[in-house]
Amino acid sequence: MRPPVATDGPSITRLIAHCPPLDANSAYCNLLQCTHFAESCIVAEHGGEGGIAGWVSGYRPPSDPESFFVWQVAVSPAARGHGLAGRMIEALLDRPAAAGVTHLITTVTEDNRASWALFEGLARRWNAPLAKSALFERETHFAGAHATEWQARIGPLPR
Repeated sequence: MRPPVATDGPSITRLIAHCPPLDANSAYCNLLQCTHFAESCIVAEHGGEGGIAGWVSGYRPPSDPESFFVWQVAVSPAARGHGLAGRMIEALLDRPAAAGVTHLITTVTEDNRASWALFEGLARRWNAPLAKSALFERETHFAGAHATEWQARIGPLPR
């Protein structure tokens, strides 16, 4: 596991495309995440292959610097079921760039069972409460074109 670099951009874009129901970002967005936000993003490489098995993007919101927002989690089908997503998130929280973080936040649609299982599992492992609230609603914020995004807020974290 390591911070991403710009040359990872195309592989990350392909990985996300193979991980429905994730929203596809533009290739340019992924490049910015790999460069401007490299310290708050992580890739997991396939052993010896140089391919990317996992990706987590995130950042510390300027309006809430004690939180770490997980933007996107993608794990290749071949690497699923081994706890990789949780290990990547924990590795991000262990970085110096996450010093002082007290809460992990993310948004998830109601039907994304894999993401809910990940974040509920992390909350249990950390023995931290998980609060759920609607953040961006289908009609109000997406004009009916996207499901409501529910915010999950875990914390305070045990660190």
